[in-house]
Amino acid sequence: MLYTSTRGQTDMVCSAHAITRGLADDGGLFVPQKFATLTLDEIVAMSELPYAERAAKILSFFLTDYTEEELLACTTAAYSEERFGGFAAPLKQVKDKIAVLELWHGPTSAFKDMALQLLPHLLMKAIEKTGEQNNIVILVATSGDTGKAALEGFADIKGTQIIVFYPDDGVSDIQKRQMITQQGSNVNVIAVHGNFDDAQSGVKEIFSDENLMEELKEKGYAFSSANSINWGRLAPQIVYYFSAYADAVKAGHIVAGEEINFSVPTGNFGDILAGYYAKCMGLPVHRLICASNTNNVLSVFLNSGKYDRRREFHKTISPSMDILISSNLERLLYQITEEDASKVANWMKELKEDGFYDVGGKFLAKIQKTFFGTWVDEIETKETICNVFRDKNYLLDPHTAVAWRACEKYRMLSSDEKYCIVLSTASPYKFNVSVLEAIKPDTSAKTLDPFAALHLLSDVSGTVVPKPLAELEQKPILHNEQIEKNKMKETVLKILKL
Repeated sequence: MLYTSTRGQTDMVCSAHAITRGLADDGGLFVPQKFATLTLDEIVAMSELPYAERAAKILSFFLTDYTEEELLACTTAAYSEERFGGFAAPLKQVKDKIAVLELWHGPTSAFKDMALQLLPHLLMKAIEKTGEQNNIVILVATSGDTGKAALEGFADIKGTQIIVFYPDDGVSDIQKRQMITQQGSNVNVIAVHGNFDDAQSGVKEIFSDENLMEELKEKGYAFSSANSINWGRLAPQIVYYFSAYADAVKAGHIVAGEEINFSVPTGNFGDILAGYYAKCMGLPVHRLICASNTNNVLSVFLNSGKYDRRREFHKTISPSMDILISSNLERLLYQITEEDASKVANWMKELKEDGFYDVGGKFLAKIQKTFFGTWVDEIETKETICNVFRDKNYLLDPHTAVAWRACEKYRMLSSDEKYCIVLSTASPYKFNVSVLEAIKPDTSAKTLDPFAALHLLSDVSGTVVPKPLAELEQKPILHNEQIEKNKMKETVLKILKL
């Protein structure tokens, strides 16, 4: 399997090269030449396999320069019981025809673990295959969860340095504490005065600086990414769509071949794009419900074909979705234009220079055959957390609540009552103050210490605080650097002593 850039100005590469590079040289994203198709029998049979074997099977269609043994070794190490406490992606039936796919049982209590516990293993194998002699610098911009998951995955991995930039006032207290207490001789965590888009744009500018890349190469370094712009980060996310479908069939919630819907909270469009790729591979998906918060640039695009980042940025209680530039949308545009790289490159140029592009009615119609976009405000989010806990005794984090409410809105507008799987992307304990305010508004949760809020949420809900979060209180703060957004390149050079 070879990979090409969405902007069409680079040579095709194998999967190992796509993983080590992260971003294509022309600034585009790597995409596979083609998608394999699974039979219904193959999909259903996955229910009898451990999660690691499910992952190895799906990844084998994309990472063809890895052997089956190598892939299984990687997935077995990544999805071990020690790291996930059992099955990595359990499907919980919460309400008639609505299930929740819990993707947060990994070491950082967020769905990013599903890919970032695996990516370091894939990257190390890729380095062996490509003969890469340089030290790999993993450069990450995070809206909260990616940073900690990447730090956890790459800490003390030989031959790597990891540098994480996060918006200083754009993550939850628990997310921030997770990052600034991270141990590891090769980890660096820096707060940026700005929002996630500022951090992400800064990282992309570093990647696209050809002179810097050449200088780093001469000094023995090469950049890669742990954001979902890296194919090695996105491909593992395809797995859990197949896994959830197989488990729903086995449990008798649906019959094999029945089309279902997925509701996905998304800001950077990577998680929901993985579902689209699963559909391309034969998974019986009817609709992908794209759930946005108040930063609803994606839902506006899916309803109008107009992408416009020239708008107010809102800080919300679902901060991992506080994004106005959705990088992975570029990959979808490449697919729906039938791989018209020049058209995609022009749209991305317009977005960078003018902050806006319009794909037009023909392409919008193609997108809307699969995607439905809607958004959920702060009041609705808290109401949903409260209602689901009261009625079903099930605790949602704010991001999952956005997806749950989006599913309800879709059903109301479309009268489509198909079985729906809501992707749950984080433990409610990562956003304990917001969840407490929703289910017990008389607690004055905002005045509480974040760890007092953890314990109170446990008492109120009758659920258990995830061990890694409970242990944070005793960990020392190791990273406290803060920079202006225009100092990111300078900071990277300083860290690497260049």
